[in-house]
Amino acid sequence: MTERPVVKRTARAILLDGDIEPEMILIKRTKPGEEPYWITPGGGVEPEDATVVDALHREVDEELGAKVSHIVPAFVDTVSHSLHHAAHGVKVQHFFVCRLDSMDLSRRHGPEVDEPCGEYDVVRIPFTRKGIASVEMVPPSLRAYLDANLEGVLALLAEDFG
Repeated sequence: MTERPVVKRTARAILLDGDIEPEMILIKRTKPGEEPYWITPGGGVEPEDATVVDALHREVDEELGAKVSHIVPAFVDTVSHSLHHAAHGVKVQHFFVCRLDSMDLSRRHGPEVDEPCGEYDVVRIPFTRKGIASVEMVPPSLRAYLDANLEGVLALLAEDFG
């Protein structure tokens, strides 16, 4: 099997709020002429990010004006990716389950806010199988992972996890 170079890495938050009936915070993306889809907050790891977790903190601050805690690696998605139509390889998306500590949408900043391509609406869905099925979450592999592992994802945030 030929190894594929990693040409891009991202850090994304499976961001949960609340204990009794937790909600998942997503971004509804609506681009002109396309059907809407829902993504987790996050984005590319930049050269100035010392770690993938640092990129996660930066991205949730930019996109949501948010602070997160209890950050636990949960899921990795690897997809084919080409960079600027030249380098072909894979994009590795690191998904971390984490708790929302605070969010102030008036603090949003960065390219998605300053020069948006379409709309970026912050939404909450119930963190249940029905809630997850109610939106076109991308990547589809994340939606399938959450559906199959809902209880396990919640267990990653349990007080006795460590």
